[in-house]
Parts: sequence; structure tokens; C-alpha cells
Amino acid sequence: MCSQLGPAQDLTVGEIPDPTPGPGQVRLEVRSAGVNYVDALFVEGRYQIKPPLPFVPGSEVAGVVVEVGPDTDGAPEPGTRVLASIGLGGFAEQVVAPIDAIVAIPDGLSDNQAATLVQSYATMRFAFTRRTKVRAGEWVAVLGASGGIGMAAIDVARDLGARVVAVASSEQRLDRAVAQGAEATINTATLGSADPSTPVDGVALKNALREATDGGVDVAVDPVGGPATEAALRALDAFGRLVIIGFAAGDIPVIPANQVLLRNRTIVGVDWGAWAMANPAENLALVHDILSDAAAGRLHPQEPTEYRLDHVGAVLGDLLNRSLAGKAVLVP
Repeated sequence: MCSQLGPAQDLTVGEIPDPTPGPGQVRLEVRSAGVNYVDALFVEGRYQIKPPLPFVPGSEVAGVVVEVGPDTDGAPEPGTRVLASIGLGGFAEQVVAPIDAIVAIPDGLSDNQAATLVQSYATMRFAFTRRTKVRAGEWVAVLGASGGIGMAAIDVARDLGARVVAVASSEQRLDRAVAQGAEATINTATLGSADPSTPVDGVALKNALREATDGGVDVAVDPVGGPATEAALRALDAFGRLVIIGFAAGDIPVIPANQVLLRNRTIVGVDWGAWAMANPAENLALVHDILSDAAAGRLHPQEPTEYRLDHVGAVLGDLLNRSLAGKAVLVP
């Protein structure tokens, strides 16, 4: 429960009545709840949407249908494994969700994988196919490569035939990126920033990116922000695209416009969540495609780390300070 906006460590575990599904809704027994950066922003009051207090955070869940509300033609039968994107309320034992927000989980995907798949993979599939077009043979640089968005970016880029250079702050994190399909790596600790909280050396990062990609990056994925953004922009080749996902470093960069003009570069903003809400049918088709590709072995979502529900404050804190690698789930 979030009773007041502030540090994630202030979240408390409490009891509320079991939810009842209304028309067009189903009730789910939550088996796994994905933890995302946006969940921490909601709790701290730093997201553009401010829900009334108190509220239960958590936007991605996987579980089992236990009750179907009225007027729910086409709803999955009780006992069906499903995932759901619900915006808020996911860090709980039970949730209600509209039937157009749930998707059956295919065989071969665990509950934990399903609970952490949609936001990261839908963001990157949306970015690489609708906000820009990643082509086979292009070099894609991924900042923050060992995080949830970073790992999805590597996987989706490789599925599209691109070559990937992963950027992260330790060899352990880069090993994860290589296992996911990165062809080249850059350790920012060797560029003078062993502490993830210390800004990277922008000039050194730009030069390392150019060297790793034989002269210039075609697409740079930036969920990090801070000085790494300008370094990635300056490392772009002719007609290169900088894809801005978020600002996990905490600093929103000021970008020199002349560097966009030079070499005919493009900066692309990606807000998958807003697009998904405005285009639910198209987003549902996107999610179905991702699940199908994951079930067929074309995409390779990582198995996340499990934590108990009452560890939510510590997990969100680790996510905010960038000490959490990969994806995490809360298990009621």
C-alpha cells in the first residue's frame, strides 16, 4: 500500500477486501507481479499520472483466472493462466482486470517470465518497428544493457537481424548482455566510472561506441539519460537515430541541436504506454505477436529474480539506484 508519496521503503503491506469483478472484468489470483521503474515513479510522485491516495502499485501481473464477472463474453475460463497489464494494483494477492487487458500465457513461458515480459518487450518492439525501423545488419547500441529494457532491446534487435553493442557498468552485467545476444561490449567502469552513480566520461564513451561499430552507430537505445545521452548522439553515423526511452540515471539531458543537424541524425521519443492506451487493439496485437515469438523461441525473455511481496520497498529502491540487474518479480 502507498499511503503517502515518498521513498519506496515507506510502502507497507496490509489487508484489503477481496476484489469483485464487475461487468467485462475477471478476478485473478496473482502468482507473479513484475517490478518496473514506472512503479517506483508512481510511489515517489514523479510520474505524470498522480493516482489518489492510498493506492496499490504494480502494473504487470501473471496469474490464474478465478472468477468471471457479468457481460464477459469471450473471457478465459477459470483456471486459465493469463498475464495482465493493469496500470495499478498489481502488488497484491488478487486483482481484477478488464478482459481486453488479459492475454493467455502460452506453454513454455513461466509465470515469472510472463509477468515481466510486456512492458519491456512491447516498448522495444514498438520502438524498433513503429517509432523507427531497425534493419538487418545495422549497429544498435544499448545503454543500460543489463536492465529490463536493455535486455529486451538486445533481444528484439537481434531478432530483426541487427548487430548489438552493449554498454553497462561491470563485466558481470556485460556477461548477461552477451548471453542475450550482444556482439560487442563497452564497460563504462574502464572509461572512468566504476561507480554506477558517477557520470560516464562522455568523450570516452563516444569514441568507444564509434570504435566498436566500425565508425558509427545506426540506432542508439537510451533508457539511462545523463551525459551518456549526448555521447550516444555524437556516436551516431549518418542518418543515425537516437531512441530515448527514459532517464534511469535521474538527469534529463539537454541535447545540443547542432549534433542532430549534423549527419542527418534523428531523435525519437518512445512512450509505449501512452500509445498502448490510445490504441488498445493495435497494442493487443503487438503483445500477441511478442508472446507468439517468445513461445516459438525467436525471443528469449530472461527468467527474473524472485522476491517476496513484503520485500517490495527494497526491490524498488534497488531498481531506482540501478543496483538491480535484469528483471525482478514479487511473489505473494
